[in-house]
Amino acid sequence: MIQIRPARPADAVAIAAVHVAVWRTAYANILPDAYLARMSVARHASHYGAGIRAGVGVFVATASEEDLPPESGSRVVGFATAGRARGAGQTLAEGEVETLYVLDDWRDRGIGRALMGGAAEHLRGLGCQSAFLWVLRDNPSRWFYQRLGGRAAMEMEIAVASQPIIQTAFVWNPIDRLLTATTTGV
Repeated sequence: MIQIRPARPADAVAIAAVHVAVWRTAYANILPDAYLARMSVARHASHYGAGIRAGVGVFVATASEEDLPPESGSRVVGFATAGRARGAGQTLAEGEVETLYVLDDWRDRGIGRALMGGAAEHLRGLGCQSAFLWVLRDNPSRWFYQRLGGRAAMEMEIAVASQPIIQTAFVWNPIDRLLTATTTGV
């Protein structure tokens, strides 16, 4: 059974492990191999732990019971973070889904949709009437956001590992479009 819940500080290492694993598969052939190999679960765990303790909107998808081997407890298989829009995104929407990562073996089960729903609910709770997120233009998962009704609104070049990368902003305005898409399966 998959459960979406707010993250706890004890989840930080598991969240970081998901982050590193997803980047290594999703961004292979997009980002330099050496950069991906140097990613650190410990460094990311410190970052996520601090964010969770500071009250950042972090949500985890945990698998348990019939989805895992017996006696293995629950396991974080995906996560999302959300908050008020930052940087250039402030001109696009009030709220930002900062991250959404689901382990490869757990995709196509509705987990990403559920995490996006949790993030959107959190943003609405902050008073955000619109939402956006950035996705690397070459990331094959970008189509997921279009299926949820996101509208490509802007592209921007960023540097990752000193390499120029284009990212695309997907916007939901009003945020209700995202909330509806995550609950109805549109």
